Amino acid sequence: MTKNPFDQFSKQYFEEFLSPLGEVRTNYEIPGEPRFVDIWFTPSTHLTTSPQELGILARIAATPCLLEPFRKQPTEREIRSCLGKLIHLEADLHRQANRDEETIPWDELPRLWIIAAACSDKLLNKLIASEDETWLPGIYFPSKVFLTGIIAIDKLPRTPETLWLRILGKGLIQQQAIAEVIALPKQDIKRSTVVKLLATWKVSIEVSSEIDAEERELMMNLSQAYLEWEQETELRGVERGKEIGKEIGKEIGKEQERREIVENLLLARFGELDSQLAAIVQPILNLPAIEYAGLLLQFSSLSREDLLARFE
Repeated sequence: MTKNPFDQFSKQYFEEFLSPLGEVRTNYEIPGEPRFVDIWFTPSTHLTTSPQELGILARIAATPCLLEPFRKQPTEREIRSCLGKLIHLEADLHRQANRDEETIPWDELPRLWIIAAACSDKLLNKLIASEDETWLPGIYFPSKVFLTGIIAIDKLPRTPETLWLRILGKGLIQQQAIAEVIALPKQDIKRSTVVKLLATWKVSIEVSSEIDAEERELMMNLSQAYLEWEQETELRGVERGKEIGKEIGKEIGKEQERREIVENLLLARFGELDSQLAAIVQPILNLPAIEYAGLLLQFSSLSREDLLARFE
C-alpha cells in the first residue's frame, strides 16, 4: 500500500463521491490473502443522492466493484496484480455464500475497474480490450470472463458525464476538468468537495520531501483549485465572523438592558445609586437566570443592608 499524494487523493475522492451510493472501503484487505484493494465498493439500496449527478461514475457504482486508479499507465504486471485481487475477492465471496448455502448471481459478482490517466493502443491490443457501444468511448473491456473494465481517461470525451473521472487525468485534460468544476454554481456541494480535495492534494505534494518536474506541473494544475478553496475559506471566515459579531452584539444588548433594569430598580427602591449600590450591579447580573429572576421579584422587600451583605 503506497502512500503517495495521488493514492491519498484518489481514495478520499472516491470515498466522498461514492459514499452516498453505497459502502466504500479503502485499503480493503482480502481475507486470507496478503493483498489490498485500493477501493472496494458495494452499492446501497437506499440512495442519498441522485446517480445521474455523477455520470459514468454512478453507472460504474451500480454493481459491486474494485476501483484501482493509476496516475500513469499501468504496467502489465500491475494489471495482472489487479486481476489477482479480483479473483481472490470473488473466491472469498463464494466461500461466504457457500457457508450460508447461497449462490451469488452473475450480475452481483464484483467488477474490476482499472482507471488510468493514460492507456496506449499497444497495451489495449495486448489485453484484447475493445470498446462497447453501450458505453462511452475511452472505456474498454477485455473478455467478459474477466469482469473487468479499463478506463483510459486520456481517451474519454469531454462531456459532463465524464467530468468526475477526468479530474483524475493529467496535464490539459485535468486542467480543463478543474476549470469545469470551478465553473459550477458555488452552491453545488460536489464543487466545494472537489475543490477542497484538490487543494489538500496540492498541500500534500508541497510538504513531500522531493518534487519532480511532473509534480510541479501537477501543482500548477491544482493551483487554480487551491486559490478558489482559499477564497471560499476566507469568505466563510468573514461570514462566520459577521454571524459571531451579531451574536455578540445581541448578547451585549441583552446585558445592557438587564443592567438598566437593575440600576433603575435600585434607584427606585433606595432613591439614589451610590458607589456601594453601583458595585453590586455586576454581581447581580452574574447570577444564574433563575436566581436573577427571583431576586428581581424580591426587590421591593429587600433592605439596603440585605443586598450589600449578600453581594459583598
